Amino acid sequence: MHTLVDATLIAADNALRTLLAPHRAARPAPCVAAERAAEAAQLTPEQQRLSGALMRVNHVGEICAQALYTGQAFAARVGPGQAAERERVARHLEAAAQDETDHLAWCQQRLDELGDRRSLLVPLWYAGAFAIGVAAGLAGRGVSLGFVVETERQVEAHLDGHLDRLPPQDHPSRAIVAQMKADEVRHAREAKAAGGIELPRPIQWAMRAAAKVMTTVAHRV
Repeated sequence: MHTLVDATLIAADNALRTLLAPHRAARPAPCVAAERAAEAAQLTPEQQRLSGALMRVNHVGEICAQALYTGQAFAARVGPGQAAERERVARHLEAAAQDETDHLAWCQQRLDELGDRRSLLVPLWYAGAFAIGVAAGLAGRGVSLGFVVETERQVEAHLDGHLDRLPPQDHPSRAIVAQMKADEVRHAREAKAAGGIELPRPIQWAMRAAAKVMTTVAHRV
């Protein structure tokens, strides 16, 4: 089992990899590179800016997802309860984070193709989401997994909104967002099956408010 020092080093390593290292997806992006470049050439400058802004928001969302899962896994390892059970929860969260790593790599690749940039506030987004993840993780297994369920539900709705707003001919971005949505639905289903509970309404509302601030700011900065 992991000690506090082990858990801290794992969390620090994950943070540095997320913030500083190139992101490598375990799965190929939904569209091959040649198709993506050809489709990008068909966008008007205004459409390209819109797609870039929306994919920047999605990139920030994936940064936050990495931080949330890392914070929750850290809390699971250092919190109260049986060590074996805590480690199972931590590993469940880390497995879900692997899909989010794919999403992060896809979003960064798409931003590069669109000639756009990631948010300038990435370290701030990561720190805030990590703190929330730790708080959720320390609340116990049911709450921590319930937080995953509610987060993924809200992300699913957010991605639906992006599918409505992305230019119809921006097939590469739309393919990425559609695959991300499918993965988030699966994460929510798996977290609920693993014991996630329904969070109180005030917490759900607070999560929506925080997400609204993030998406509004990341769209521009």
